[in-house]
Amino acid sequence: MIGQTTPRATVSLDGVEVAKASRAGHFFIGFDRDASSDTLLSVAQNGETITHRIAVSPGDFDIQRIDGLPVDQVSPQDPILLARISEEAKRKAVGFASLNDDDSFHNGFRPPLPTWRLSGRFGGQRILNGRPNRPHYGADLAAPTGTPVMAPAPGVISFAEMGLHFEGGLILIDHGQGVVSAYLHLSRIDVRAGDHVRAGQVIAAVGQEGRATGPHLCWRLKWRGRNLDPMLLLRNVSL
Repeated sequence: MIGQTTPRATVSLDGVEVAKASRAGHFFIGFDRDASSDTLLSVAQNGETITHRIAVSPGDFDIQRIDGLPVDQVSPQDPILLARISEEAKRKAVGFASLNDDDSFHNGFRPPLPTWRLSGRFGGQRILNGRPNRPHYGADLAAPTGTPVMAPAPGVISFAEMGLHFEGGLILIDHGQGVVSAYLHLSRIDVRAGDHVRAGQVIAAVGQEGRATGPHLCWRLKWRGRNLDPMLLLRNVSL
């Protein structure tokens, strides 16, 4: 949900402060795959609090079976590899924790690819090499290797690295208030951490690096630790 209130008002969910409205009064809240069916939104400013109860509909999620993956991409055991994965996780966590004081999300997103085929929906239960795994927290957009990847909205690059074990090439963009979009399996990266990007700017190219069985962009979105479906922010696109 994207809302607007008085500038710098305090936004809370179920009594927990989650954001301050931007200088223009915009704020963002999100509900993850397993969100409860009912939540209370509160907006407070100058001693006045306005509340709104929100009903959250349950999602409809697929079961996704992927076979033929290398063992170290499903259940790695090698201590050296595990140490590498742990170090990569620490660096990614810093990127996801970025809190740019902005509201670049407030006009919604444009598609990150010029054309694509939706090959995997957000939230599907993953069964990898026959073993149940955590849900897939991204939208898989199938496209040929080298297809340009574009920033869907303005923001600041909070992470940009090639060669990660699971993600291959990975970019994170901070759009403000903890709204961070992610781009996985990239074959090329055209930006660096700290760069400011505009909507539509080419930031990378589609690939199949890391844990991938074919060329595609795994597009993800997080808000303050919650995994969200980025496709819900697309403007003027028929899905």
